[in-house]
Amino acid sequence: KLKTRRFMVRTSGNSGGDLLPVAPLQLESPVGQLLTKILQTHPHLLLVTVDQQLENLQSERDAQREMIASSQDLLNKRIAEVKEKDRRKTLEDIVYCLIVQRFVENDISMNPKITTSYPAGRVDIWPDQEEKLESVHSPEAFEMIVSHLTLVLGERVIESVDTVVQISKIKLGKLYAASIMYGYFLRRVDERYQLEQSMNTLPEGFGEDLVKSEQPSPEKQLWDPNSIISIYPDDSDGEQIVDSGTKEKSYKLRSYVMYLDAETLQRYATIRSKEALSLIEKQTQALFGRPDITVTQTGDLDASNDEVVSLTFSGLTLLILEAVTFGSFLWNTESYVESKYPFINS
Repeated sequence: KLKTRRFMVRTSGNSGGDLLPVAPLQLESPVGQLLTKILQTHPHLLLVTVDQQLENLQSERDAQREMIASSQDLLNKRIAEVKEKDRRKTLEDIVYCLIVQRFVENDISMNPKITTSYPAGRVDIWPDQEEKLESVHSPEAFEMIVSHLTLVLGERVIESVDTVVQISKIKLGKLYAASIMYGYFLRRVDERYQLEQSMNTLPEGFGEDLVKSEQPSPEKQLWDPNSIISIYPDDSDGEQIVDSGTKEKSYKLRSYVMYLDAETLQRYATIRSKEALSLIEKQTQALFGRPDITVTQTGDLDASNDEVVSLTFSGLTLLILEAVTFGSFLWNTESYVESKYPFINS
């Protein structure tokens, strides 16, 4: 059985002996390509190499700042701007490799590029990794992820997990990106919740109130409502089936989120760095391609060339779980890199 964390298998039929890709996004910077190769061949050396590369970036940045401070030459300033742009690209690649490493460490295969050329027209030709994806989240966080899935997929009767749904690539990409952002927010707030819980600093009586509804208030909705997918079997009229027991269940992390004031909630839901935002876009485009949208002469957006893809209910669930997990790892990785090479809000 192929273990994801090794990735030493050569692609069949390739005389060049190229290694199988570990992620859909192919990195272009020299450092990104180096880290990708290390991740494929010697993953245990990745963190040491990353730390060294971050030290190099810090040294380059310090030297650049000293040069600018001692010179008023416009050419030097222009050179500094170009080098800073290159450093940001390198930094993005470092963050991405660290995210991929977390998938590898947990033996989770990242989904390849979504293409409509798969057999039978379905795109979800990937292994069932639900248990692995669940295991990287705290029980409290996974309760909220299940609620997110319920909102996205709908609490509807389906014939089986193999029920096929159809959705446009643009909407699927929006759903994936929104779920990354939800995972980022969730890991951030869960860290604070777990810390306060371990230090016994949660508000007195917290957790005793039950959450009366699975639906968040509109002002606290952190995902794109236009991406919500409804699934109707052939013999169903679309009526929702709600488990009456859910109203009696106490969701402590959800209660904690609702306890936060609006300003704190907004801050936690905001992506902190330009690099993280860029990676969300790049990861989404690596999976679904660039949206084929044009602007008409009247100024309207034309998405008529958008493709419709087919995938099963279970495949869609796994895709969303991967996105939420990517967002969670993005938060952790961004925090780690920031501790070595301060770049947020810089």
